[in-house]
Formats: sequence, C-alpha cells, structure tokens
Amino acid sequence: MTKYTIDEKLLAVLEYLEGKKSYKSIAQERNVGLSPLKRWVARYLEHGMEGIASSYTNYTLPFKLEVLNYMNEYGASISETAVHYNLPSDSTLLKWSNQLKEGGIDVLKPKKKGRLSMKKETKKTSPAKGSQEALLAELEYLRAENAYLKKLNALVQEKEALQRKTKRK
Repeated sequence: MTKYTIDEKLLAVLEYLEGKKSYKSIAQERNVGLSPLKRWVARYLEHGMEGIASSYTNYTLPFKLEVLNYMNEYGASISETAVHYNLPSDSTLLKWSNQLKEGGIDVLKPKKKGRLSMKKETKKTSPAKGSQEALLAELEYLRAENAYLKKLNALVQEKEALQRKTKRK
C-alpha cells in the first residue's frame, strides 16, 4: 500500500474538482486506486484539508457508539459514515460494527497498546519464625528439594549407565 503525501492528495482532489478530468483518468495518471481517490474527494468536500490529512488516534467508547448509532439511525453506508466522522478508513467502522454484533459494548472499550510493564512483584511477608505457617513452608521447601535431588541422582545414574553401555560395544 503506497502512502501519499497531503500535497499529492490535494492536487488529485483539486484536479477532479476542476471538472476537466474523470476519476478514472486522474487515478491512472497519478497511479492511485479509484476508491481512495473518491474517498479523498468526499472527505475534502466534507472536512476540507483536515479530511485528507492522515491521523492516528484512539477513539473513546462514547464516540464509537455515536458513530454506530448515526449509521443505524440515518441508514448511512459505512463509507458515508466514515466520511462524515472523518475516520481514516472504512474498515475501522466495519470492525467496530462487527465487534459490537459479536461481543457487545465491552469489546469496543479502548485497550492499552504496547507491551505490558515489567513491574516487580511485591514480596510476600514471610511468616514469623517458629509459627505453623513457617514450619509448613519449610517442610514444603525441603520436600521439593528432596524430590529435585532424587530426580538429579536418577538422571546422573542413567547417564552413567548409557556411558558404560557404549564403552562395552
């Protein structure tokens, strides 16, 4: 997908609005798809320069619901609604509509983007020495250590047995 500058978009839109050329001829000359060109013209007519400037934004839940309600209330198509609210892509609105149908309003809530923070876990306070909880925790630790050592011993013996077997051959 090729990115076009605001100047390239504006020149294409103004060329169409002069009325001397058709969508198809402008699209061929400027190596632009027909659909994006029509979208640029519609957005320019509705919002001016702001309509063809690309923007990245997070949308709030009330805004998303307002857009979807407008589309349902007035029977507007997805592309008409996207132009009316100056959404960068029709697919954004289609995605919201499908999410609302499948998962309800909760799915439309904005989510945090990016990686999760690597917060350090708060350490548990250790139980008082000699208490029943401390003794149970120590017992659990010793049992785990014992099981680990048994497993380690079994692996070492298995390895030695394999070495003895290969030496015989």
